[in-house]
Amino acid sequence: MLSERLNEIVELARQTGRVTVEDLAERFNVTPQTIRKDLNDLCSRRLLARTHGGAILSSGIENLKYDARQLIASDEKTAIGQATAARIPDNASLFINIGTTTEAVARALLQHDGLMVITNNINVASEMRAYPQIEVIIAGGAVRGSDGGIVGEAAVDFIRQFKVDFAIIGTSAIDEEGALLDFDYREVKVAQAIIANARKVVLVADSTKFERTAPVRIAHLEQVDIFVTDSCPAANIRRTCAEKDIELVETSQRT
Repeated sequence: MLSERLNEIVELARQTGRVTVEDLAERFNVTPQTIRKDLNDLCSRRLLARTHGGAILSSGIENLKYDARQLIASDEKTAIGQATAARIPDNASLFINIGTTTEAVARALLQHDGLMVITNNINVASEMRAYPQIEVIIAGGAVRGSDGGIVGEAAVDFIRQFKVDFAIIGTSAIDEEGALLDFDYREVKVAQAIIANARKVVLVADSTKFERTAPVRIAHLEQVDIFVTDSCPAANIRRTCAEKDIELVETSQRT
């Protein structure tokens, strides 16, 4: 059994995806040390996973709800989107797949000219469709009600018709060996088709993805040409980028 405060902390994590020591201490009018003990307790029960300055909902099987994913690292995702868009020229063709970070890229691309965007993300299509200088093509297939992603074999077959300049892909987790991981095997199949049919692959992922895990393998970092993140704390990942000539862009390092 959990105390009322611990239950409320877990519920906050479910709603927002992430909680911080500072915010919780203020909310419950207790010391940061007390909150750290609470978080350690919840982590020992595998309900939360510790992060720098707080904790996230612990789940290696089921993804966080879409609204919660939107709230996590929202400023960092905006910066990642802008840095990625700066590397996409006008008159380019590109895939944009499912994810709140890829949606941030889509928003940052709205002032580009002559783009052809193929996507299996209803949110991306809705965001970009009103801009006449951008041609939006949406994949067919089953629509996932939780986040507007289009998944399944029909979407895979549709993607295989194209060969584009850039693929903008997200991931739910990155392990220490460089595996890119996700939760829905149907979504993973579409992502793999996207990677296989692009001349250059751009991975966009904020640094919380190093703190999470997921059960289904999308690809390996070695299949990526550019990795855009707010910060890369993992030495193994930095080493892989250097050895495999992957451009590592850290938006927190920009001046």
